[in-house]
Amino acid sequence: MVVPVMIVLTGLAGALGWDPAEEAFAHANIVKLVSQPLAKLFLFVVVSLPLFHCAHRIRHTLVDFGLGGFETPLAVVCYLGAIAGTILCGFLLWRL
Repeated sequence: MVVPVMIVLTGLAGALGWDPAEEAFAHANIVKLVSQPLAKLFLFVVVSLPLFHCAHRIRHTLVDFGLGGFETPLAVVCYLGAIAGTILCGFLLWRL
């Protein structure tokens, strides 16, 4: 439920030129917000959980398309991609 709201706020609000979005998404305000530990935790959850959801959906879609014989390698590739994305997200948020 949170990811679509984040997409609308960060992706569409600024692009459409909504006045509150321009001030809220100024670089200085974003840096100040992301420097807070609770905001970092929120962003980590908002990024990492959809990565695993996407990996799960991609894996099962490829199995449904007839790649059932490669189920284990598909699972490894999909979930390692999600793990790598989660580690990258954690590393980038830690550095901020």
